[in-house]
Amino acid sequence: MVGAPESQHLDNNDALAFISSNALTLGQAALALHELRGLLEATQVVGALSVLAVDGAHEAYAAPVHAARPHRGSLEVARRMRELLGATDRPNPPLGRLQDPYGFRCLPQVHGPAHDAADALEEVVAIEINAAAENPLITPEDMAAYHHGGFYQSQLALALDHFRLALTQVARLSTSRLSTLNEPVYTRLRPFLADHEPASSGVMILEYAAGAALGDLRAFSAPASLGHAVLSRGVEEQASFASLAARQTLRACGAYRLVVGCELVAAVRALRQREIRPDPDLPVGRALELALSVLNEDQADRPLTDDVTAAAALLDRFTDIWRGE
Repeated sequence: MVGAPESQHLDNNDALAFISSNALTLGQAALALHELRGLLEATQVVGALSVLAVDGAHEAYAAPVHAARPHRGSLEVARRMRELLGATDRPNPPLGRLQDPYGFRCLPQVHGPAHDAADALEEVVAIEINAAAENPLITPEDMAAYHHGGFYQSQLALALDHFRLALTQVARLSTSRLSTLNEPVYTRLRPFLADHEPASSGVMILEYAAGAALGDLRAFSAPASLGHAVLSRGVEEQASFASLAARQTLRACGAYRLVVGCELVAAVRALRQREIRPDPDLPVGRALELALSVLNEDQADRPLTDDVTAAAALLDRFTDIWRGE
């Protein structure tokens, strides 16, 4: 039987290493990145459902378009969009409107930078989690002590700020698609996807809910790295505010999830009313079948809180569809 380890007695000389630790900040950053990257991927699946609901053109995702402007994230988003929808690399021109609203046409150009920002943040987090950033640094080869500023988290703060700003753009595009889904000119349905009862409001309230959540997300996306502090009689005359950036990124998760959940409820309602059923072998077809099995089919005016809650929870399973799992 292994005995309990001996207690380690700490003295004043050990305090600095604990006070200067970035473990909590790094942990929060990693958790936020994991959740938000998954939600970003799920948002593209929701966007594909919205494309179906409004007979959106596939031209915006054509391979030649993105080969001519080869940003890595946008190339990948466009490729994945073609796979989700079952579109070819060179889709045929649409038979109806010439150009869709930006929520559909510019999806790769908005989602792509967010994927790039997620990749950049992951690289920073991976380095920092595996770094020896304690001050002073003791080198085992010669047991020398080096006093330094390696604990300073400017890379992490800036990467977190960048990621939140990019995600806010993606969420804003989701609210744009939600507004389009409420327009008869695009869906050939009643305004707000209402039923046929007089004065029905349908999913009108979802725009308000998504707009409020987007407001929260915009507030959380204010760059924490703009902060400034001078402490310790001027010796510590700069601060990264990485801990604030990590907390803000965690807080962004709920607001972002709510925005996209609202779009999902509207997209599924529109597809139900139009009786559109894509090939179940396509990723977008599997996503719709999953959503139909979870979301309430009742079209009458009623509180939509439960619908949005269910849709927001469903996004985690949409992440698996995006990843081909």
